[in-house]
Amino acid sequence: MMDDRKSFIVGLKSTKLLNKEKKFLIKHKPWGIILFSRNIKNITQVKKLTDEIRKIFNDMKYPILIDQEGGRVNRLSKFFKADKFTGEFFGNLYLKDKKEFYTEYKKFIYKTALLLKTLGININTIPVLDVRSKGSSHIIGDRSFSKDPKIVSRIGDICIKNYHLNNIGTVIKHIPGHGLAKVDSHKLTPTVNKNLKFLLKNDFSTFKKKSSFFAMTAHIIYTNIDETKTATHSKKIIKLIRNNINFKNIIMSDDISMKSLKSSINVNTLKAFNAGCDLVLHCNGNFKEMCDVANNSPLLNKFIIEKTSQFYKIIS
Repeated sequence: MMDDRKSFIVGLKSTKLLNKEKKFLIKHKPWGIILFSRNIKNITQVKKLTDEIRKIFNDMKYPILIDQEGGRVNRLSKFFKADKFTGEFFGNLYLKDKKEFYTEYKKFIYKTALLLKTLGININTIPVLDVRSKGSSHIIGDRSFSKDPKIVSRIGDICIKNYHLNNIGTVIKHIPGHGLAKVDSHKLTPTVNKNLKFLLKNDFSTFKKKSSFFAMTAHIIYTNIDETKTATHSKKIIKLIRNNINFKNIIMSDDISMKSLKSSINVNTLKAFNAGCDLVLHCNGNFKEMCDVANNSPLLNKFIIEKTSQFYKIIS
């Protein structure tokens, strides 16, 4: 049953489910769990952890997420070598030799998806659809496929399609576009001053017509759309994501504990829902903060339940 679950996703502290975390999951019933390197020791241990989580919910398709991009963002580095496989690597290969690109990228996705399924993970928070921009923060950098929005969009479509073919869900990020940020939103609040016409043609365009079931917001202020609020907390931006970018599936916040958001965890959570986010994501495994997110998260609404059911069909 999904209708007793709440609209948030949390991380866990370590490689085993702590007793208080188990009680937390039983009591608060988050929509999903996200895993990080701190949760991963070896394949057997991760499978045991994901099995235990699913047993609590009596749901073999319960959403378990991971950031497994390749390159710098490789949560499975203890047993999966993916250092060279950055977004930039595949973007350059696409330009150099499309035939080789298709072969290599599909092979990389197949191997990644197979490993994720073996571990009991069914959502990968990729593709990164941010357009690389000169002079911007390195936080995106080589995680981006290209400086060309058309190439970013095209590879994004291929990524989503192939993960779906391999029964893994995807999360397009960071909607509506993080590439122009000059500071790291983990630490500071980025502001982007480009006008709406430019953004719709460039950075925002890569997120259009995407078949991903999930999108993750950018903790960025776009001053020409909303002068004071990050995308995660802005009704105007969420409305733009729905109406101009035309994304009709589940919108989740980026990590609600990132320093770009200046309020308390309680307030950050409430603001995200108030702006129109469907799910709030909390990553660091801090138990008090997890409780704050849980206590300020509503039960799943009909829209989330319906979209989750559709997602369950593609991972069957």
